[in-house]
Amino acid sequence: MNYKIAIVPGDGIGPEVIRQTIRVLDKVGEKFGHKFEYTEVLAGGCAIDASGTCLPQETIDTCRASDAVLLGAVGGWKWDTLPGSERPEMALLGLRKELGLFANLRPALLFEDLAEACPLKAEIVEGGLDIVVVRELTGGIYFGEKGTKDTDMGLAAYDVEQYAEEEVRRIAEVAFDMAMKRNKKVTSVDKANVLESSRLWRRVVAEVGEKYPEVELNNLYIDNAAMQMVRNPKQFDVIVTSNIFGDILSDEASMITGSIGMLPSASLATGNFGMYEPVHGSAPDIAGKDMANPMATILSSAMMLRYTFGLSDEADAVESAVKKVLADGYRTSDIAKEGESAIGTVKTGDLIVEAI
Repeated sequence: MNYKIAIVPGDGIGPEVIRQTIRVLDKVGEKFGHKFEYTEVLAGGCAIDASGTCLPQETIDTCRASDAVLLGAVGGWKWDTLPGSERPEMALLGLRKELGLFANLRPALLFEDLAEACPLKAEIVEGGLDIVVVRELTGGIYFGEKGTKDTDMGLAAYDVEQYAEEEVRRIAEVAFDMAMKRNKKVTSVDKANVLESSRLWRRVVAEVGEKYPEVELNNLYIDNAAMQMVRNPKQFDVIVTSNIFGDILSDEASMITGSIGMLPSASLATGNFGMYEPVHGSAPDIAGKDMANPMATILSSAMMLRYTFGLSDEADAVESAVKKVLADGYRTSDIAKEGESAIGTVKTGDLIVEAI
């Protein structure tokens, strides 16, 4: 089979981790008889430098014409002084909106060989962690009405949190469908004691839940959910929540699993199309130093193989290779213990390709 992938290397360490991921995909293609065709496009700070905008129309068109999108990271200190609407990170919001990527899946998995990297007490995470955060991605406060106005206390700025029933319904269905393939438990996170938008969210999620009688549905307020994530994370299986709450909780979940450098994500549209990217940022402080951990991006490509291309065996091969490299004791600097020698980005790619 031939697959067209739009490659968005981005900024900072993005090009470095993408480069190793392409090597892994090429090895998968060689082993299983597939051909991956890559088209590289610009987004983020590098696009601002090249064209004056963080998301050129050519990038959107190329992504739409592809079977999937693989993204590195965007942003960096160089562009920190730009107005909010012109910052590199706006490219991510633009891609999500333009490509209809309404469902963000962030698995937070504590690898057995990295258990010591978890900041929580050993007894809390004994037996491992396996949580999936299903985050609504194209609605809520990030995409709501924004503006400024004069008040008696001076200039004020506002961002509107708004959700329509169908926006909530479709993300809830993604969460319940995923729960049916896992442990049949969904935790919906909102702030229904204060926010009208959260009261609608809770009502619609409950309506969807009635169609899945086998799935246990629990509701938590965001403040309690954040506390429970560090107090007793094993109570969670699938978490479904809004754009802003999901942004916060998924990062919290990623850190309790040891390193944000290990965690992939998928942003899905209706059907099989998706954009795949690591949870970590562009880390400009280590860019070009052969220090970045490419495993999160490589694991994101495994999600692409599984969710968009339907290649489960190929995805398993990538994930097994990452686990083997960890089991053999190799560590990048972000997951190495104090005094433990670390390998670089390229060497990590070498070892995963060899394991495949």
